Amino acid sequence: MKNSTSLAARLALMVGATLLAALAHAAPNLPLVDPMRGATALDQEAKPPLMQTTENKDVRRGRAYAQQPPTIPHQTDGYQVDKSFNKCLNCHARSKAEQTQAIPVSITHYVGREGMPLASIAPARYFCTQCHVTQVEAKPLVENTFTDVDALLPAKAGAKKAHQ
Repeated sequence: MKNSTSLAARLALMVGATLLAALAHAAPNLPLVDPMRGATALDQEAKPPLMQTTENKDVRRGRAYAQQPPTIPHQTDGYQVDKSFNKCLNCHARSKAEQTQAIPVSITHYVGREGMPLASIAPARYFCTQCHVTQVEAKPLVENTFTDVDALLPAKAGAKKAHQ
């Protein structure tokens, strides 16, 4: 019994070693490369790309889905947003939006965690760039074939009428 167990173990080791040798011989010694990192091997530090220029068009962009936070259509470099001061509110506070012609902060930002209305911006909504981002003219990293649901619904309605 003991001999048959050790024989099975030796046989398994021999088969494993043979497979490893075959794999090592068949696969060339290529560096591991991630397409998002370019030609930099995974075990090396990649050189970061240059920062893109921020758009400064002041044009409202459409949204891709319901409840998507609007993007920021202007530069925000050097804006102070911390627990003591929020530069965004210089223009976007509801009390200043008419004077500055900026879009006022949504009333949803004045609702606390418990759903109660607040007199000032809710602490959870105070740090604007947690959700809102500035835009740059950059090539997408991956192909995107997203189609908005509003574009799909009329197409489907038209197809239904054509079949009737």
